[in-house]
Amino acid sequence: MRPIRPTIAARGGRSARRRTSPALAAVGLAAALALTATACGPGEDNAGGEPSASAGQATDGKIVIPDDLKDRLKEHGVDLDKWKGGAWKDWSRDDWLREAEDYINPIIEDLWNPDRMRDAEQPDRPVDNDISGDEGVTDPTPAPVQALPVKTPYTASTPESGKLFFDGPEGSMVCSATVIKDAAHPGKSNMIWTAGHCVHAGKKGGWYRNIAFVPSYNDTGKSAAELDAAPKNEKEIAPHGVWWGDWAQTSTQWIAQGGPTGGEGAPYDFAVLHVTPEKGSGKSLEETVGSALPVEFDAPATPEIASMTATGYPAAPPFDGQKQLQCADKPGRLSIQAGDPTMYRIGCTMTGGSSGGGWTATGRDGKPALVSNTSIGPVTAGWLAGPRLGKEAKSIYDTVSGKFAGQ
Repeated sequence: MRPIRPTIAARGGRSARRRTSPALAAVGLAAALALTATACGPGEDNAGGEPSASAGQATDGKIVIPDDLKDRLKEHGVDLDKWKGGAWKDWSRDDWLREAEDYINPIIEDLWNPDRMRDAEQPDRPVDNDISGDEGVTDPTPAPVQALPVKTPYTASTPESGKLFFDGPEGSMVCSATVIKDAAHPGKSNMIWTAGHCVHAGKKGGWYRNIAFVPSYNDTGKSAAELDAAPKNEKEIAPHGVWWGDWAQTSTQWIAQGGPTGGEGAPYDFAVLHVTPEKGSGKSLEETVGSALPVEFDAPATPEIASMTATGYPAAPPFDGQKQLQCADKPGRLSIQAGDPTMYRIGCTMTGGSSGGGWTATGRDGKPALVSNTSIGPVTAGWLAGPRLGKEAKSIYDTVSGKFAGQ
């Protein structure tokens, strides 16, 4: 069993081979660098920050960081020399930002260009095909359900879904994510839902960097070969632009227990991000894409749900990471460890890269609602499992929504 994880070729995202990024002569920090100003609440961890100072740009194209911010960052062990020229992503394998107060995700304009997005698709190594400590209630393994292509353009068929890009020590990686409604900003949400392992590496790592969301990525569903042969069309690759995470939050259970193999921390493998546009028009993400899904916490038990639909961008073979696919199946139950919440499980052939993608079902009001996200699945790619969203997930959602309520 492999967690669908960003650092491996699993459902969560596969890591890319390390590449030298193109020269960024005009790289700039389009948002203020940030340090967190709020403490972690019970049962959760968060990341992001209040604006503390803005950065400018010298005539030679290098980033200029105010002296007062330099001093504050040094207190957190951040080597500012590595920030210049967009080198923020060039970290060492052990150079993790683990604690909430250390999380910084400045916008680096044009870092996620069409070429870099497409190249964040190279497979790495698989993980163990085993779940240890499988105790409690588990239904029979579901029959595989073939993942089917989503109708294009995605902007019309699945406007809430998109692709998540980020950098880790092993290279550029991908996951999937979903635009969700924000109770504090009806009709104007800037919040997305994904897996915890798409923002934080768990017990042996820290926060990923350069986290950015592209709704309706590759809107017309071209293959990697077609994209290589065609002229670069940013509007087609990112029809609604690139949205950077300015606040990320996942569960303390994932941070304490999450691991690269098996099912460690999987029942708590969820995250909420607040995003801001790289090149904004003043509109919210929900207004820009035209839709957002409500999140239904403590959804009914599996016998009461007729069907769940998982959406994502599978990137490991036989898929190439460029197309959006879906699986629909009646969910069963999967118990990883006694005492942990039971997870949902469906048959699905999606592979690495689909992790974090939203699972939808008919909500209590009869309309589609987000009820889970892709977390783990076997190397053989026959099924997916996602966490049941309970009080921990709602606490994270409420905290992120509340943080930006007055903005």
